[in-house]
Amino acid sequence: MIMEKGKNVYQKESLLQLGRFLNYGLKFNSWPGYKCGISENEFNYFKASIKKASQKNLWFTEEMINNSLENWSINLNEDNIDVWLSKYKIPTNINKNVLVICAGNLPLVGLHDVLCCIVLGLNVQVKLSKKDDVLIPLIIKLLSLFDENIKKQVVVLKEKPKDFDLVIATGSDNSNRYFDYYFGEYPHIFRKNRTSVAVIDDHVTDDQLLNLSHDILKYYGLGCRSVTKLYLPKKFDIDKLFKNFFHYKDLINHNKYMNNYDYNRSIFLLEKKLFFDNGFLILKEDKNLFSAISVVNFEYYSNLEDLETELNVLSNQIQCRVGVGGLLYGNAQKPNLWDYADGVDTMDFLTNF
Repeated sequence: MIMEKGKNVYQKESLLQLGRFLNYGLKFNSWPGYKCGISENEFNYFKASIKKASQKNLWFTEEMINNSLENWSINLNEDNIDVWLSKYKIPTNINKNVLVICAGNLPLVGLHDVLCCIVLGLNVQVKLSKKDDVLIPLIIKLLSLFDENIKKQVVVLKEKPKDFDLVIATGSDNSNRYFDYYFGEYPHIFRKNRTSVAVIDDHVTDDQLLNLSHDILKYYGLGCRSVTKLYLPKKFDIDKLFKNFFHYKDLINHNKYMNNYDYNRSIFLLEKKLFFDNGFLILKEDKNLFSAISVVNFEYYSNLEDLETELNVLSNQIQCRVGVGGLLYGNAQKPNLWDYADGVDTMDFLTNF
């Protein structure tokens, strides 16, 4: 569906076509024909780019990349896009240029910001992380096959940005000081470090804990939607966690992950800290929300009311909460189009500044 809005075009058809293609691209290893929406050469380029991204950044396994693409394929259907866009009154003419600075900790971080700009008809300059400089250009290339105007609308920067009105930047607390120094005078969204937590009660089932393992380990614990802190009822059996987390035993074959595990385990042993481990994951009693890769902190609670008070105080550090009082187990790594990082509505920001 295309709705003309002055010189701008409110365009969702290219997003729909991208979603349809991703369903084919993830299902088939070789070109399934023109029914997928692109040519054989373009399909082969898509597959080759996934492999290239996994070779450039060893954290980005093909499985991880495909997981991210699968979530986009699920999101980019007509019902979801309509629900997402129905929340906003789209101005008839938005003449703005947006600078989007992407993090590179997970595949396609920053794509949602780019898509928000595209669907509003805004011009966008994209500054990529060196850790993820293959996948977002791939998606932009695919979108431009469905709408060639996107080639002019989206520019992947190779030089310094210029002539922009708004800034959206995602990074660490340290990089946010850089963002504020260089771009603080512009209307902006600056995203800092956040993490996710899980609240577990005595009634939790094995199936729920298996789903929790996806919230913790699906992306190796990288990213703000990965659960790094567990709140457990008193006397909860730690072995029940390890039993259901064993689904991820193949992590022992991932060198970068296991280097972190070996390092953290050695440090804890030298410091004589109490911890539990199962050969690939460490559980440590610790009040901190943030934990190192291969480590998940946990804390016992006595009653949920006191815990709610504590979590409210920490809310500006928490991206997602799963389990009791939060998302269903297994859904932390499955954001919808209307789930905005840090709870800041990107579409509202772009349409109102």
